[in-house]
Amino acid sequence: MKNLKKEDIEQDVFDLYDDYAHNKLNRRQFAEKLSLYAIGGLTVSSLLSFMSPDYVNTLLVKPNDPTLDSEFITYNSPKGGGEIKGLLSQPKDTQTKLPGIIVVHENRGLNPYIEDVGRRTAKTGFISLAPDALSPLGGYPGNDDDGRMMQRKRNRLEMLEDFIAAYNFLKNHENCTGKVGVVGFCFGGWIANMMAVKLSNLGAAVPYYGRQPEATDAVKIKSPLLLQYGELDTRVNAGWPAFEKILKENNIEHQAYIYPEVNHGFHNNTTPRYDKEAANLSWERTIDFFKKHLK
Repeated sequence: MKNLKKEDIEQDVFDLYDDYAHNKLNRRQFAEKLSLYAIGGLTVSSLLSFMSPDYVNTLLVKPNDPTLDSEFITYNSPKGGGEIKGLLSQPKDTQTKLPGIIVVHENRGLNPYIEDVGRRTAKTGFISLAPDALSPLGGYPGNDDDGRMMQRKRNRLEMLEDFIAAYNFLKNHENCTGKVGVVGFCFGGWIANMMAVKLSNLGAAVPYYGRQPEATDAVKIKSPLLLQYGELDTRVNAGWPAFEKILKENNIEHQAYIYPEVNHGFHNNTTPRYDKEAANLSWERTIDFFKKHLK
């Protein structure tokens, strides 16, 4: 079904995919429910294929981009998972120190999309570190289904410590100015929010469609926030009004955007949930926000 387009797919299918991507449905259950929408020329297999990520044809910055130094490193997370692998990316032959950005993956480990985001970040004049919270279990396994199952085996607070350790590693890196921010997606959005809670010196945080902190945590935030949501993402958005109230009442610096008619995951250009216009605008805002607060 090579001519299948996003416009051909009912919103219910995107909602089912959200349940599947967040472990509310396994692959068999997802396929069974998709059968209700396999009508006309559509088949379950074509729907499955269309909704699944394409990591081959979607890279915006190649791993061997000649303008970057990009390599896998390891750092220690003593309160988390121990030795953590991450992709460290920075502009090649930089003569001055750069501000840093931690790039936090979704609920499936450091897959090619997040590696790509790490390189995209470095292309804009930052040193970035994209850790893999699956490192203690052997690392991202090469596919998202197994990655999700693996990540469920880890304690989320221990994973938070892994990203806090990444912040400390990058802050003290010889090529970093010491000013470090964080951008995270889905699970990574929650991590970004919680890093803002835990790190009083965090330069800036940009959570994409991330679950909000509890009220008792939210009041501790000192970092400026740029919050990015999709209008159709009712699951995550349900927590926004209460979070917004706390941010306003406590004079916590923040900007929030809810992009119309887009789904959870709209920045991820590997699946049909991707919305190019919203993704590009949100990323432009993200980089501008980091340049304002970190440079």
